Amino acid sequence: MSDPLERVAAALERLAPAPEAAPDFGQAAAFVWHPDPDRLAPVRTVNRVDVDLLLGIERSRDTLLQNTRQFAAGLPANNALLWGARGMGKSSLVKAVHGAVHMNYPDLKIIEIQREDLASIGRCLAHLRGARERFVLFCDDLSFSHDDAHYKSLKAVLDGGIEGRPDNVVLYATSNRRHLMPRDMIENERSSAISPSEAVEEKVSLSDRFGLWLGFHPCDQDQYLAMIRGYCDAHGVEIEEETLRAEAIEWQATRGSRSGRVAWQYFTDLAGRRGVTLG
Repeated sequence: MSDPLERVAAALERLAPAPEAAPDFGQAAAFVWHPDPDRLAPVRTVNRVDVDLLLGIERSRDTLLQNTRQFAAGLPANNALLWGARGMGKSSLVKAVHGAVHMNYPDLKIIEIQREDLASIGRCLAHLRGARERFVLFCDDLSFSHDDAHYKSLKAVLDGGIEGRPDNVVLYATSNRRHLMPRDMIENERSSAISPSEAVEEKVSLSDRFGLWLGFHPCDQDQYLAMIRGYCDAHGVEIEEETLRAEAIEWQATRGSRSGRVAWQYFTDLAGRRGVTLG
């Protein structure tokens, strides 16, 4: 008869399968991290636009491009936090920049990790440490609530911890909030804590650990129209300037906002009506 502890261990192993080995990173340019069991799933086709089509955010585009090229070339580079207005191309910029740099540096990979999976980020890095490829670890729509402890896992990655963040990994995150938590939550912590400054410092200072901050602000009407005209020119959609202006302004009025996302949604409708396929 086998040892009872051995039987218990065998049963637990069946309930919790062993994590998969790191994949062949040469099979794809992008991967998605999935925990339980830990694995990196390849993404054959990345949903992204050409970096030159991201208009109205040229300064942020050029800064992130330069930082990413440095990293891909093995030079020093910063973790980046892209924060600000919704729909202004933060996540689109990360994917587009990776696509542009990857053409010249095929060993540059992008790995998406969900905010709710941040607790497993250390195990994800263990798959990447020591690989010859270089990785942009991408977390989209990053934010934290009052009782959310996921920020501690992210802080460990940004600070490096005793083992240190792998030299072949850089973290890019997007958020609607510069400090990654709502302003009213920051004020509540300050007003209710025994040591107000210490209570909020740990969470607010998390954003300070990103070496590169890129702010995204609502676009004005001229920028909004220029975005749509850029999409039309890139995809061969012909439309008179007066008609485009009238339709686009009416479209944004019905949506109650102007942004790169709203501009693309109008253009998608326009292309469909004109019989032009995208892709």
